Amino acid sequence: MKLVRNAFFAFAAQAAAAVAVLGGAGQAHALSLTLSVTGEHDVAKTWSFGGSCQHCELSGRKLIGASFTGANFDHATLIGADLRGSVLLGSIFTHSNFSRADLRNAQMVGGQFVDAVFTSARLDGIEAQGAYFTRADLSRAQLSEASLTGAKFTGAVMIKTHINDSDLEYADLSLVNAAGLVAHDANLTGANLSGGTFTGADFHDASLSYAVLRKANFNGADFRDANLGSADIRGVDLSGVRNLTQEQIDEACADRTTQLPRGLSVQHSCQKVIVIRHGSRPPAAPAAPAAPAAPRYLVAGEHH
Repeated sequence: MKLVRNAFFAFAAQAAAAVAVLGGAGQAHALSLTLSVTGEHDVAKTWSFGGSCQHCELSGRKLIGASFTGANFDHATLIGADLRGSVLLGSIFTHSNFSRADLRNAQMVGGQFVDAVFTSARLDGIEAQGAYFTRADLSRAQLSEASLTGAKFTGAVMIKTHINDSDLEYADLSLVNAAGLVAHDANLTGANLSGGTFTGADFHDASLSYAVLRKANFNGADFRDANLGSADIRGVDLSGVRNLTQEQIDEACADRTTQLPRGLSVQHSCQKVIVIRHGSRPPAAPAAPAAPAAPRYLVAGEHH
């Protein structure tokens, strides 16, 4: 039982620290902390945050599996926080700082991350369908094997961001700065890339079928084996891209204003109207949980 007792006191200290942090923010909040003992060496704790805690300071904290369902953490600071497997469904994290945070396999569906900072963050395997990353800074972030269908990245900074093997079907990447983007094997079917900067990007084996590329800058981008079937490249300057083939041009929707590398040409002008299906509306944020009742603990001491 010594392990249980020690785990309890360590957990209680962390709980008190978290309460102090949240209470110091001067905002209404609800915090639920659960300690469970499943075996002699298995002590697990669960963090659940609800309500509002704007400007909270949670940098460097271990919040593995934490739940922020329906919470308002506007302008929160979570630099270097460990949020692996956390649940941020329908929560508000606008202007929050997740620099160098670890959010691998987190659930972020319908979350609001407008103007948030994710520089060098780990976001591999996240579920963030319909989430808003408008104007967010995702420079050098790792977003591999993520589910981002219908997510909004309008005006985001994605310099050297990795989205390889991720699903961004019908995502909005218009007006992004994605120089050096790594998107090989990414699914960008029906995505909106119009007006974005994709200089030096890697689209090797990516699917860009039915995507809109108009008014975007692709100078130096690599399109080796990318699927451009019915992609809208009308008026796009592709003269400086690499590994583009005539077959890709023939399958895309081009016209006489499309600029191509030497040796390639538009064989037929595309007149059809391409209809892009917008991602489904993200789910409404769930109601914040009620403040939990004071927890009761049973601590067993040792007998000699």
